[in-house]
Amino acid sequence: MHNLVKVTDSVYWVGANDRKTERFENYMPLPMGVAYNSYVIKDEKTCVIDTVEFGVEGLFMEKLECVLDGKDLDYIVVNHMEPDHSGGLRDLMKKYPNAKVVGNAKTFPMMKAFIHEANEENFHIVKEGDVLDLGHHKLTFAMMPMVHWPESMVTYDTTEKILFSNDAFGSFGALDGGIFDDEVNFDFYEDEMRRYYANIVGKYGMQVQNAIKKLSPLEIKYICPSHGIVWRTDIKRVIKHYDYWSRLEPESEGVVIVYGTMYGNTAKQANAIARELSAQGIKEVKVYDASKTDHSFILSDIWKYKGLIIGSCSHNNALYPKVQPLLHKLQNYGLKNRYLGIFGNMMWSGGGVRGIQAFADALNGNEIVAEAVEVRGNPTLEDYEKLENIARAMAEKIKSHR
Repeated sequence: MHNLVKVTDSVYWVGANDRKTERFENYMPLPMGVAYNSYVIKDEKTCVIDTVEFGVEGLFMEKLECVLDGKDLDYIVVNHMEPDHSGGLRDLMKKYPNAKVVGNAKTFPMMKAFIHEANEENFHIVKEGDVLDLGHHKLTFAMMPMVHWPESMVTYDTTEKILFSNDAFGSFGALDGGIFDDEVNFDFYEDEMRRYYANIVGKYGMQVQNAIKKLSPLEIKYICPSHGIVWRTDIKRVIKHYDYWSRLEPESEGVVIVYGTMYGNTAKQANAIARELSAQGIKEVKVYDASKTDHSFILSDIWKYKGLIIGSCSHNNALYPKVQPLLHKLQNYGLKNRYLGIFGNMMWSGGGVRGIQAFADALNGNEIVAEAVEVRGNPTLEDYEKLENIARAMAEKIKSHR
């Protein structure tokens, strides 16, 4: 087969790009597609590390058969049972019925739930630190519970120092020719990697920190994740990103303004705050209408920037419906280390600002920079001055960290 990709002389990438699927997990947009990565080790014993999503298993099987070149498959390592990793597993087990399926004690109940006919006689349970001998290659396993499912684990090739890292260090975005980090401009992928982290793994920062500490003694020459580019040159860079993101430490001095509006008055407030932030020297300001922009993109920028200013009109005495789920997710993820500002719009009884304040009160580790502003109807000159005060207070806090 043309253009088989070698990670090393005996380890192959047999993944597939998906540019057709519109939404990951059927809710997060994929404007740049996504890659499902699978790997084959060709040794005295042959081994597949994870499979791919349902829609691309045909290409995966074609590549695998080409690599094996008539050899049988001895082992299938299952680091993670989520269907974007295991969608091709049923067909693979049917094609190679004698292959041993390698997973941990929590893997196989999930496997039986997805694949009822799976042959339990082929199950091979491994524990932390167990070794699978392929001949030249020796694989060992580390459990990574809740990064980001209970059965998640990683596989480490002690021979060639390869970390098959499962969802850790992954990214959205199809691989447009370049497979390895030194073949691409990482700046092109960085936002999609952050969006992937914030939305897929973001809730489990403590578990990611534990995983980083567990893996830190290892010599790692390659990181082979289940999505996104394969790392072989700038390993420290991707680990540094995950270290920052998992500690909810912002990367930039910028500010995200996100608002919900029905008739434009809350949008006027957002624009006034944004303009004053810029006048105060804040060069990275992102303004989002929560009704238009998918929340996965907003969440990614909230992960990136130090400042967050939230606005909502009142809707049935409560938060605007398109703002509420974003705040719920941020609360669920335990947002911290941010400066917060609050504004909104009402007519008779309010509710939007009250809802944002309740969200802020429920979190620890954030600082509200100024008194909330709630405008009745169309903002007045006095209202605009109060809104600009939020911007000035936010800018002062942001600049104090330079």
